[in-house]
Amino acid sequence: MGDPITLISQWFTSLLLGWGLAEGLVTVIRLFLGAVILATISMLTVVALIWVERKLAGRLQDRPGPNRAGPFGLLQPIADMIKIFTKEVLTPAHADKVTFHMAPVIFIASVLLIWVVVPFTGTVVGANLNVAVLYIVAVGAFGVVAVLMAGWSSNNKFALLGAFRAVAQMVSYEVPMVLALMVPVLLASSMGLNDIVNAQSIWFVVVAPLAALIFLITSMAEVGRAPFDLLEAESEIVAGYHTEYSGMAFGMFYVAEFLHHWAVGALLATLFLGGWRGPGAETWPVLGILYFYIKTFIGYFIITWIRLTLPRIRIDQMLAFNWKFLTPLVLVVLIFTAILDKVLETNGVGGWGYALAMLALNAAIGWATVLILKKIEPSRQRQRVEFPPRPVAMAPKSE
Repeated sequence: MGDPITLISQWFTSLLLGWGLAEGLVTVIRLFLGAVILATISMLTVVALIWVERKLAGRLQDRPGPNRAGPFGLLQPIADMIKIFTKEVLTPAHADKVTFHMAPVIFIASVLLIWVVVPFTGTVVGANLNVAVLYIVAVGAFGVVAVLMAGWSSNNKFALLGAFRAVAQMVSYEVPMVLALMVPVLLASSMGLNDIVNAQSIWFVVVAPLAALIFLITSMAEVGRAPFDLLEAESEIVAGYHTEYSGMAFGMFYVAEFLHHWAVGALLATLFLGGWRGPGAETWPVLGILYFYIKTFIGYFIITWIRLTLPRIRIDQMLAFNWKFLTPLVLVVLIFTAILDKVLETNGVGGWGYALAMLALNAAIGWATVLILKKIEPSRQRQRVEFPPRPVAMAPKSE
């Protein structure tokens, strides 16, 4: 009974086989129901996350947050759902209608597909792929395509500008994100997420903190969360790529953003925080699910905290930060991690000795980075120019 999900799955399979159904058909039915249940749980999680994020925003910004609809504002997401379900879905007159309506579906599908390979426990996982990390990078590209489809098909210059920014931002930040993903793959010697979790007798956030930090930053840019929300900057381009969307079509973009935010927390927990592992998790997988959700919420909270604290940066600052800082830094981290990993493996160093050596390497790279930045920054500062005082306009004398 410590693994009720597997028990229910086995019972359901036996029941269908007892009805005389073919084994292949039973497998298809079981996988289809599993996908429906996983998608439903993900969507219901978004409803709770909307309330949680608004409450967090209120507390961090010294205000109450939702507090009118229901006790503690708990019914506010339900009110929002009723509103968005009943609003009319408008289509611009000169829009490419097929592409326009396909974009939000592809966008939300790209986020839901990430959850296929995320292990909730050692036995509860949609598909235990041995190339799960590569799969995550591949399905994440669907989101970029969907944003481009939405901006181009809307026949709106602001939406198209938001789509262009998506190309500049999401594609650019994928480079350091993929390189950061290679660090846990290197440490675990596998691309399978369950293998990466099982390899974390010591969390990889201790072994490779710089890779974890870079993955967190680049994932925030992929989601488009502040301070990287340039693709939907309201003060500049109305709402970005989804300017022309309304009703449930806009709601799908909105839900996908929250779900992607939660998925990033899940990936951070899986790749760097030990995933479902914890005391008693292997004996009682239900505990593993609890550990997984706690760690996922930690990542979710950190991203929300940053989003509600930092202001939006300029597009040139964002791209310079990526290409001139994050990408060179993660390349250095990846190369030196690979070298030290081989040296320690050759000398038979493992356990905490291995972890402390890797931690020392990350500390040295971080310290060297700070020194280099301190040396470079003064040469880039603009010289202060002293302007003469502006003359004060004098009123004309009366005759």
